[in-house]
Order: sequence, then structure tokens, then C-alpha cells
Amino acid sequence: MKIAVEGCMHGELDTVYATVKHLEEVENTKIDLLLCCGDFQAIRNENDLESLNVKPKYRNMNSFWKYYSGQAVAPYPTIFIGGNHEASNYLWELYYGGWAAPNIYFLGYSGVIKFGNIRIGGLSGIYKPREYHLGHYEMPPYDENDIRSVYHVREYDVMKLKEVKGQIDIFMSHDWPLRITEYGNWEKLVRHKPFFRQEVLDGTLGSVPAAELLKALQPRYWFSAHLHCKFPAIIQHGENGPVTKFLALDKCLRGRKFLQIVDIEADPGPYEVQYDEEWLAITRKFNSIFPLTRKSVQLGGLDKQDYQQWVRNKLNARGAKPFDFVPTVPSFDPSQPLSNRSHCGNLLRS
Repeated sequence: MKIAVEGCMHGELDTVYATVKHLEEVENTKIDLLLCCGDFQAIRNENDLESLNVKPKYRNMNSFWKYYSGQAVAPYPTIFIGGNHEASNYLWELYYGGWAAPNIYFLGYSGVIKFGNIRIGGLSGIYKPREYHLGHYEMPPYDENDIRSVYHVREYDVMKLKEVKGQIDIFMSHDWPLRITEYGNWEKLVRHKPFFRQEVLDGTLGSVPAAELLKALQPRYWFSAHLHCKFPAIIQHGENGPVTKFLALDKCLRGRKFLQIVDIEADPGPYEVQYDEEWLAITRKFNSIFPLTRKSVQLGGLDKQDYQQWVRNKLNARGAKPFDFVPTVPSFDPSQPLSNRSHCGNLLRS
């Protein structure tokens, strides 16, 4: 299976799909799947811009709305996670994951799905200690504080991922796992990004929960973005343990290293997105303590029942394909001008 991995999308779907198509033609190959590691910016209409944490003068519709409306169709199955520049109101609608547009699947705030026989997991958002132990208290319309905290990683979503026991083939996070630079050429990194030097030397660059998940899940591949540079690393888990190949990629700009083709051993296609049985069982188990306030997660109310057989019966009855895409709001109409609160121009890319 040939997978194209992209760093920060920043709403540039047209550009990324055209780049993948060009690579197919140049290398005489076929890409089966596109993965995006956050800052996807699934902006359906002008109202979604109000939930995007960038300065108003940099807000732009870009190209996702075409795919949402059906004016364009994603030429490759596309799976993405959230970052820190998202239409957070829309991603909250898809908290558990689902089709953001035809052939474009959001993995959820945390999630695991199957593509063919490949298991793909992910964690959306970035890590900030202040909100980590809180619930998902933010609700649209967001104020100036909540529009920033809504995409901060929560312990609840990390705990669910730590329950996964089966092998994960690919994992995605927006920010890098803490101290991942120790496993790659950090000297080259800080020559390119000198303002990372002190954090690298102090061992503070990266996400604590992402590092915990890397240790717990030990996936074959781990892809990240956020810091707008390419950085590979190899992590050996224990003396004779499995190996994780880590790769961070840049944002979608001309001349930047934002795309990488990875060839992964898999069963023959055709491939499609399917629900993951173990993940659905974990989700149901944790649903009884789903936190929606500023209070920290209380594990005392966690359901102890094993729901895997229950999930298996449901999937056998209805199939493992996710529910079809359904639009929930009108899409952007390019014949109508943007209001004065938003301006054309490139989105803030940080």
C-alpha cells in the first residue's frame, strides 16, 4: 500500500491533491491513501471562519468547501487529524470521527480505524498542561479563550488510546512526542530551526501525552507536523523490542518538504475505511465518564464491562463501513462576497 503523508494542510487541498497526482505521474505509481497530520482547516462556510483561531485578516475560505459541497471530489481517500488551526466547531460535530466530506475522513479527537488491514490511530490537537486534565467544556460560539483551548489535548482522549492492545500500524499526532529529537539528528534540526535549540537541550520540546502513547502503543510508523520542518527519527523500544519510524513534515508551501510517500506492506486492495472493533468497544466503555465540564476525569465511574463482543455483533449485523457523509450546514457560495469580518489572503501559518 502506497500512502502519501502530508504535514500541515492549512486548507490547501487543491494544491496537495495536485502534488500527489504529479508524484504519481513522475514516479509511475498509484497512491492508495493520503494522511494529513493536522491544521487541515475543514471550513465549510463563512460562519466556520469564526471558530478558526487565526487573526480575522488572515481568514480565507481556501478549498475544502468545494469538497464539502460536492463541487469537487477528493481523488484519494483522505484521513486527517486536527491541529491548532481548525474549524473547531465542525470538528466538534465529528468528535468521535466521521466523514467531513465525501472520501475525506476525520479520525476524531482520538481514534483508531482500519484502511484495508492497516490500523491507523491518531490524536488531534496540541498539548497544553493547563487544560490537559479538564473535560471538553468549550462549546460554540467560542469566546477568545475557548477558541484557543478547544483544540488542547485532554487526558480523557489519551486514556482511551492507552487502552488499545492490538498492533497499531500508523499513528498521527499534530505536535511531536516529547524528546523525540533524541532519536534523530537534532543537531541538523537546530541548525535549520535555531530557536528550537534550548527546548531540545532542555528536553522540553514536544508533547508529554504523545510520548506516553509512543511508549504504550509502539506503532510501526508515527507521523507529525506542527513545527513546520521535516525531521525523521528511529525509536527502538527496549533492547530487542519493535521499532517505530517517526517522521515530521512541513506545511504546504512551494519548496517545503510537506509530502512523503511511504510504502507499507498490506493485503491486496481495493481498500476502504472501516470501523475498528477494539476502538469502538473502548469508546463505549469510556462513554459513561465522558467529561463535558472543567472538572477532571473521574475514573470511578468507568464501565467495567467488556463490550468487544457486543460491538462485533453490531458490526456483523450492519457492516464495518462508517455511516455515509451527510452535510449539516450550507456550503460557501463563491458568488456571494465574504463579509467585512473576513479578508482574502493566505491563512496564518503558524
